[in-house]
Amino acid sequence: MKTIFVIDDNETNLLAAKTALDGVYRAFALQSPAKLFKLAEKIVPDLILLDVDMPEMDGFEVMAAIRADARLRAVPVIFLTAKRDAATEVRGFEMGALDFITKPFSQPILIRRIESHIETDRIIKESQRAVRDIHNATISVIADMVESRDKVTGGHIERTQAYLEILMTELIRTQTYSNIISGWDINLLLPSAQLHDVGKIAISDIILNKPGKLTEEEFGLIKTHCTEGEHIINRIVSKAKDDGFLRHAGMFAGYHHERWDGTGYPRGLAGEAIPLEGRIMAVADVYDALVSERPYKKPFTHEQAVEIITKESGSHFDPKIVEAFLNAAGRFAQEAANHIPPV
Repeated sequence: MKTIFVIDDNETNLLAAKTALDGVYRAFALQSPAKLFKLAEKIVPDLILLDVDMPEMDGFEVMAAIRADARLRAVPVIFLTAKRDAATEVRGFEMGALDFITKPFSQPILIRRIESHIETDRIIKESQRAVRDIHNATISVIADMVESRDKVTGGHIERTQAYLEILMTELIRTQTYSNIISGWDINLLLPSAQLHDVGKIAISDIILNKPGKLTEEEFGLIKTHCTEGEHIINRIVSKAKDDGFLRHAGMFAGYHHERWDGTGYPRGLAGEAIPLEGRIMAVADVYDALVSERPYKKPFTHEQAVEIITKESGSHFDPKIVEAFLNAAGRFAQEAANHIPPV
């Protein structure tokens, strides 16, 4: 049974809506926006019926808060209103409302309108999932092709994606950089992380798989994988006309070796001038490099990796990202144990 939240400050209107919906839908009657967001911590509805005229926050303010909430932004919203005018409707539709329903409403019309919008939303989401599956499969194949050339860092792409997901979960939980992250589609972001090293496709196999320490010149060539990766992704974006799919991938590829203090590469950016994707990937990428074996080093323990990343907070890494990493360090250790064989 589909779940619907009804938000209206008028008890009579709430009762009328709940009575009309009960038996057809699982309806929750909520007399304030605060109750909406509180309940959303436990339940994500399939549809929200939202009154326009309310004293604490009007419907438009609530709509803006819904669209900024990662849990609720994809939930369709229908406005309830006792009066209709063109300016109100235009504003509502511009904010993403599906429809306006005038109060008082009849039960058959209310049910029919809701059914229509829920079915439309289902079809749209199924289409989006199909496209997303194709996107993710394409990314995965390209990433596998790149990693198959790099015999030194096997499994790195899969592990960094897992570490990135842990970090993103913690950042969302603590609302760190929520002004930025709230606008991200996490379902697009996570798979795109697989392309952060795609630029290595332009690096010679001899250098990429050299068993010993790289010369200064060779390391200089390795550094170019950041800009090469960004260029590759930008070329795809220009041809596909779909920057939503690969926007994050370009940021991961181009900026994951920048350092918080400005001593990184390829651009030498510092602080928040580094795109957030790059600052997050920097922690995931370095953690994996530390706990993994390389031809030039033995793997560090999880505890040693944590100590190194902590010491480099504010120099190599964004302190807020390090804080999220430390909060989730146990999950990093578990993920490393699951994917990195003991030496």
